[in-house]
Amino acid sequence: MKSVRLWSIRQSRWLNFVYEGIEATLVLLNPLLKRIGYERLDKPFAAIERTVKGFLFDSQSCGQCTLGSTGMACPMNCPKTLRNGPCGGVRQDGGCEIKPEMTCVWVNAWQGSQQIGNIEDTIKIIQPPVDNRLKGRSAWLRALRLRTGHKA
Repeated sequence: MKSVRLWSIRQSRWLNFVYEGIEATLVLLNPLLKRIGYERLDKPFAAIERTVKGFLFDSQSCGQCTLGSTGMACPMNCPKTLRNGPCGGVRQDGGCEIKPEMTCVWVNAWQGSQQIGNIEDTIKIIQPPVDNRLKGRSAWLRALRLRTGHKA
């Protein structure tokens, strides 16, 4: 899983393009999705996300995906689940203070963000704290509802 996650970070530019394409497609399909019902679609969407994002990004299915803002590195893989940058314990070699054998998620996020470009528009945006009530829910449908002005 780690090798696929690292591959995804190295390929973050085009994966971000695909990710934005999925979001744009969902916006186009929104009238239909709204008619079917977001609540009815949440479980199937969450299952697809868990499979795809879990494989590619080792996503933890928090329901508040920030992959596009974090260089395609899931910040929920941080042992401290930090969503806005590294803690003060990142080792000089980039290792995590909790799991020294693991590269800090934020070192990977920075590398992925540099691949994507527009660092000012992505990684430096302050993310809200995790709402654990959304864990296991569809982040794509939540983002769609927020983008189209519906209650998330």
